[in-house]
This record gives sequence, structure tokens and C-alpha cells, in this order.
Amino acid sequence: MPQDQDALSLLGDLVARARKAGADAADAVLFEGASLSHAQRLGRIEKLERSESFDVGLRVLIGKRQATVSSNERSAERVDEIVARAITMAKAVPEDPYCGLAAPEELALDWPDLDLADPVEPPPETLIARAAAAEDAARAVPGVTNSEGAEASWSRSRVALVASNGFAGTYAGTGHGISASVLAGEGTGMERDYDFASAVHAADLEDAATVGRRAGERAVRRLKARKVATQRVPVVYDPRVAGSLLRHLIGAISGPSVARGTSFLKDRLGETVFAPGIAVIDDPHKPRGLRSKPFDAEGVRNARRAIVQDGVLQTWLLDLASARQLKLKTTGHASRGTGGPPGPSPTNLWFEPGVITAGEMLGDIAAGFYVCELMGMGVNGVTGDYSRGAAGFWIEHGKLAYPVSEVTIAGNLKEMFRHITLASDLKFRTGIDSPTLRIDGMTVAGA
Repeated sequence: MPQDQDALSLLGDLVARARKAGADAADAVLFEGASLSHAQRLGRIEKLERSESFDVGLRVLIGKRQATVSSNERSAERVDEIVARAITMAKAVPEDPYCGLAAPEELALDWPDLDLADPVEPPPETLIARAAAAEDAARAVPGVTNSEGAEASWSRSRVALVASNGFAGTYAGTGHGISASVLAGEGTGMERDYDFASAVHAADLEDAATVGRRAGERAVRRLKARKVATQRVPVVYDPRVAGSLLRHLIGAISGPSVARGTSFLKDRLGETVFAPGIAVIDDPHKPRGLRSKPFDAEGVRNARRAIVQDGVLQTWLLDLASARQLKLKTTGHASRGTGGPPGPSPTNLWFEPGVITAGEMLGDIAAGFYVCELMGMGVNGVTGDYSRGAAGFWIEHGKLAYPVSEVTIAGNLKEMFRHITLASDLKFRTGIDSPTLRIDGMTVAGA
């Protein structure tokens, strides 16, 4: 495509200029995008915006020193300024023994078509109709008394990377989204909740009215919340919040955290850290995946990996620098912006589903807590200690009995991981996804 060639040509010229100016090696990355968003509240338009963006970043390496400079301008004068500034900075910064580009044998030479770009840009009227359908459906739920609004959005992005080691690649992606947030009840007894949907292609986007109706039903269900006494009980995580445990896992197995010794899993590679049968998958090549990409941000080959298999931690998440520091090979998880060097991050990540339904998971719980919302960031990445504010529903005799708020759930992630049970209801909604999951023996701190 012409746009692809234009992006690669621009970056190739930037890298060539950096080499001519004295860089031993260099790479350049480009992000280009467009977005359209609409927001309304109580049927009245509050926002209808279109924006376009362009950003380019150059990294130069002189020996074991590196520096990165970014710009949102394309002019020749600005390109020369970027190169000069990057060279000057690289000569002044301390050495980094782990920096450097990928070796030729590590590079992605070809990659699959992941179907990441919807070719049709929706007109504003389509977004207006989606938001209106979501808000109308939410407000129609009996008990809903007010609205915080509904939004619909579309975006298109292009990523390009060129490096002096010979790599050159580009890909494009799109995104569609819908969300609604409403209030139920009156006065001091009001409750708020929301719902959302997102997809790469419009054809895969969930019906807007369904999203809105769920938002309204969630808000109404939270009315007349109670407090509970402090006790140790099974805690069940709704899929909307269960993915947060995967995020805590990623923080603990990220190469820089492991290399610094600041992870509670730093010595557990190859050991059992989850219950037997648990699997965690990372797949950058998932077709139409919300976090898919054909190669990583250093031009390295990437592929589907089992991060955890049968409860055993199989790998760290590594980019080139953290891999070198740990004397390992990169796992192809480099991610980056234009303003700094790469660092590791997951792509499409999920718990493989279990075999029991969410209803069966609740069935034998005489008393427990079903979590729908988490608040605060009370997680210690060094020790694994976990304490977060929560709201949801109390479980009695295998059923959701009444809403609960103003409680804290606490434990330690090392023990929590070992006691996870997964339901069968996995849906891919955010790019980091989990089915309903249960952890026995957690502390619920209430009144």
C-alpha cells in the first residue's frame, strides 16, 4: 500500500541519516492514527470529535550508549534536528550494557495477515446511533433514574518500524467501541454501573442496545447494598475483574522486575505457581485480536506461548535488554512508544477456560463473595501481598443473595494463584481476559 511505503521510506531515511551522522546503529518507529468519537447524555450530544495524529521516534546507539528523540513533524529540517539531538544525547548518557538491536537470526522475516484493519470508516451518524441505542436501552431498565452518558468510538492506527539491522515492517489496525454508564435509585441510595464492548471489526461489535441494557441491569442490581462481617470465605471474580489477576501475574514475570529482584515470582521459573491444570496463553497472532501484532517492537519474531502450562510457570516476558540482563533469549514481547526504549508487555493474554459453568462454581458455596468491582491498587509486587477495595454480591447457599459494598478482599498472590478454579465462560472482551474464577480462603474485611 502507498501509505506503508511512505512510512517505511520516511523511517529508512531517518535511520540512514543517523548512521551517516555517527550512530553505530539506529531504529525508528512511526505511529499514525485517526479517531472519531461521540458522547451523549440524556439524549443530548456532548461530544463529536475527530482527531488525527502522527508521531515518529528515533533511537540511536553509539557503543553501549543510547538515546531516543521523538517528533510529530515531518519536515526535512525537523528530521535533521531529531538526528542531531539524538546523537548529542547518546554521547552524553551513561553506558547501558544491555542495549542493542536484534541479531539477524532473531528478526521476523515474514508474518501472517491477522485481519486487524476494518476497511470501512463509519460516518458520524453510525456512532451517534450506537451511543443512542446503548443509552436508551440502559435508561429503559426499570429502576434506572439517571445517566452518566453513552459513548461510541472508532479508531485507525498504523505502526511502522525500520532498523539498521535490516528490519522493515508495518501494519495497521482499527477499533470500534461502545460504552454506557447509568445510575439507579435516589438520593444517598443511588448506585452506578456501566458496561462496554470493543472489537477490531464493526461486524464483531456487540449490539449497542445489549450493552446498554446490561449497564442498566448492573446498576439496579447494586441497590440496597449491605455490609458484611469480616471472615474467610471463597471469593468469586466476575470476568470483568478477573483479568486483573493476569495483570498482576504479568507485573511479576516482566523481565525488568525479575532482573531487579522486585518480583514475588523471581525464583519460580519452571515451578508450579498455579493450581494443576491452569494454563495462561499469550498469542500475538490471534486473528482480529484486540492486542494482536505481527512482530514485536524490536522487529523480533513473536508467536503464541503458554506462559503457564498445567500450573507451571514456563517463561518470563522479555524484550532484548531484559533478556540480555538475565542471560536468556527475548520472548518477542517488546513494546514501545516514540519517547523511550522498548520494554516487555503482553499481547492477547488469557486464562484457558475450565470445564464447569459459573453457576456450578457457585453451587457448593454456603457463604462467599462475588466480586464485580475492584478499587485501589493495594498490591505489593515484591511480596505478593494483596488488598483491594471491592463491591459485588454476597453468596448464600450457591446463589447471589444481595449486593455488598465497602469491603476489602485480602490475601497473598502466591497463595491465591495456587487456589484458582476457572469456569468455562471465557469471552474475549479487552485483550487481557479471564472466565469467572474462584479463590477459596480469602479474607473479606467488612464491618
